Amino acid sequence: MTEAMHQVLVVEDEPAIRNVLTVLLEAEGYRVIEADTALRAEIESRSHKPDLLLIDLGLPDSDGIAIIRRVRAWSPMPIVVLSARTQEEQKIAALDAGADDYVTKPFSAAELLARVRAALRRNVRGSERTGVLKLGLLQIDLEKREARGEAGELHLTPLEYRVIESLARHLGAIIT
Repeated sequence: MTEAMHQVLVVEDEPAIRNVLTVLLEAEGYRVIEADTALRAEIESRSHKPDLLLIDLGLPDSDGIAIIRRVRAWSPMPIVVLSARTQEEQKIAALDAGADDYVTKPFSAAELLARVRAALRRNVRGSERTGVLKLGLLQIDLEKREARGEAGELHLTPLEYRVIESLARHLGAIIT
């Protein structure tokens, strides 16, 4: 199970930055959905239900903090802010609104990717407490020992199930 199973919604109004983020994330195996306004962000987040929201605060039609609050009201998905706003009060406001992390522009690509991986790992660990691991389109019900994909239930042998469960629990790690 790699990052390829994860879908990231990138909300950025500047086309050049949005393109760089898309190329960067896709090169790491993530599926990327793009939005350039707050309205598109809400539509895409509800229709695609991404695994992570990467959002700029300075959007043309609304403040990103308002979007964070609205998304957080219905979804536990990790939210990482990527913004040119560097003042402490603005960072605190975004984090208090429900963001999980905050990265300032200009940013290091390696650091941003590490923060995305960390946010996704925390989300997987949190979902273990509910008894269901969700990794992109794959859902693993730990109590029922069942796995479901986009097309429905996956019919796995006990060994196949144990392998998938182990990979999901140790996302990003090398398993032998």
